[in-house]
Amino acid sequence: MRASARLTDGTGVLLCDGREVAALEILASRRARYRGLLGRDDLDGAVLLAKTNGVHTFGMRFPIDVAYLSRDLRVIAVAHMPRNRLGRNRLTARHTLEAAAGSLAAWSIAKGSRLAIGHAAPPT
Repeated sequence: MRASARLTDGTGVLLCDGREVAALEILASRRARYRGLLGRDDLDGAVLLAKTNGVHTFGMRFPIDVAYLSRDLRVIAVAHMPRNRLGRNRLTARHTLEAAAGSLAAWSIAKGSRLAIGHAAPPT
């Protein structure tokens, strides 16, 4: 089954090339994707927008890094987006990953990286 067919709203752990890098929020429903990061003051971890090949930062309170992903969650492009900008749609992208500015570099996520979604550990 394709990654896009399995994605539903929820949480998990972002894995990059097999190593855990951040907490992950998955926004798969139309309503969740529409709201996205609007109204948030910051972002701890990353947000995966399923079935989305372009993003904007209009009305956002902070700059972000964006990774454009293929169906199998391989990074096909990475961009830094200041506030109040319209990002370029990537026609080959099927999902986007958003994180606070500088996070993708800190996590060593770059073009060609293979991402995966792990299960979040239950609270203790």
